Amino acid sequence: MLRLGLNIDHIATLRNARGEYYPDPVKGALIGIEAGVDGITAHLREDRRHIQDEDLYRLKSEISVPLNFEMAATSEMQAIALDVMPNAVCLVPEKREEVTTEGGLDVMSLKADLADYIRPFKRASIRVSLFIDPEAEQIKTAKELGADIVELHTGTYCHLVLEGLDAEAELLRLKEGAKLAESIGLEVHAGHGISFESVGAIAAIPQIMELNIGHFLIGESVFMGLDAAVKKMRLRMNEARAQ
Repeated sequence: MLRLGLNIDHIATLRNARGEYYPDPVKGALIGIEAGVDGITAHLREDRRHIQDEDLYRLKSEISVPLNFEMAATSEMQAIALDVMPNAVCLVPEKREEVTTEGGLDVMSLKADLADYIRPFKRASIRVSLFIDPEAEQIKTAKELGADIVELHTGTYCHLVLEGLDAEAELLRLKEGAKLAESIGLEVHAGHGISFESVGAIAAIPQIMELNIGHFLIGESVFMGLDAAVKKMRLRMNEARAQ
């Protein structure tokens, strides 16, 4: 069955807006798990704009599903990850001035640095995921680097769908990227910008094993509750995969 990972970053964004202790992102993770998510993702940014260090340690100790630590490839984050010991780390590009992650990690240009960076995670039996655009050379390089997983960036496709524009070419890129990644032994995940409207075609790609969704589900939870939002997304995913 196609897995659903819940990114809880923006529960922490709301908490931090007032400098209070609520809403608690760990409580959100537990509600998501009760509603049926298969994993929890949290992105500890350099500027700590949402998730805080303590959140990661609490998640590791309190949740019953795999923890996916989303992070930039810095020495600081590597040290924290090796201390927290999540199920997986997902390496993403990160710019201080960006609102959210913009595009995939250019693993081709970073190949020499990433090869050394990834080794400690492999020695610690932490799975390594690379968040990349669905481009053949990026996918092949991810395999050469020893990644276990590639998470294909779906933001371009999802934004086209949201704007009512022709998204078929971008969907084809995702399909071809997923097929290539699986054929060379990589587990395929996908994420970024996925909504109720765009999830169907992505979920129907048979090689994709997991979708990681955050901002949309947290946003919808304001109106319908997190439990209901997760269950509705799960239903749409299952219906698309069944077809």
